Amino acid sequence: MVKMDKKFIGATGILLLMLVGAASVPAVAQNAPEIVLPKIQIGEEMAQGPQNMSVMLQLLMLLTVLSLSPYILVMATSFIRITIVLSFIRTALGTQQVPPTQVLMGLALFMTLYVMMPVGQDINKNALQPYFAGKISQQQFFQKVVPPIRDFMLKQTRTKDLKLFLKMAKISDVQTKKDVPIYVLLPAFVVSEVTTAFQIGFVLYLPFLIIDMVVASVLMSMGMFMLSPMSISLPFKLLLFVMIDGWDLVVDGLVKSFRM
Repeated sequence: MVKMDKKFIGATGILLLMLVGAASVPAVAQNAPEIVLPKIQIGEEMAQGPQNMSVMLQLLMLLTVLSLSPYILVMATSFIRITIVLSFIRTALGTQQVPPTQVLMGLALFMTLYVMMPVGQDINKNALQPYFAGKISQQQFFQKVVPPIRDFMLKQTRTKDLKLFLKMAKISDVQTKKDVPIYVLLPAFVVSEVTTAFQIGFVLYLPFLIIDMVVASVLMSMGMFMLSPMSISLPFKLLLFVMIDGWDLVVDGLVKSFRM
């Protein structure tokens, strides 16, 4: 009986709290400011005229852009190079999952925001603020958003990669880099970023490779064939990385590797 009484009392208390909370919601809602939300209605009515069809197409394009926004963030910014180089550092150190992948991705994201800040400020000054103030139309807004991002990608893209994709696209009437179509520039930019990241990763890998080779040679000369060289070289690599302030050097070199 005591157990049943405790359960009954607990259930009654929870029910009273729910009733009190439900009764207090209207009182709070009366004092809260009115929130006006847009009305979105989805039905099977036929579109009446081109205006309704234009709204539907704009909504479809907006949803498409939102779904592709993570890929745009990754593939049209400095995120590619930074992520690959940080992954090379972790592999060269031999620390397995330290730092964790979430930490590396977070560091790469904030470094990307830092590198892309001049581009964002340009877009905000020349596109966003005039558009919010009603000084330019929507078409002019999109025309002003693309050039800063395009200029950033052109500065990082190698001429060799541009020529490769122009050749595959059979485009020969391009006079300057600014005349390169965006669908040619994007893959050329991605290939250039991957190539540059691998070059930086190779340079960063060499010191740690030398430490592994020295430790392996010493162990073989001492006859310790059953001892893993990686387990012995790891503390020395960490010590070297800490003594030279490795993270500062890597971040500084990565940021300066971008042509702004």
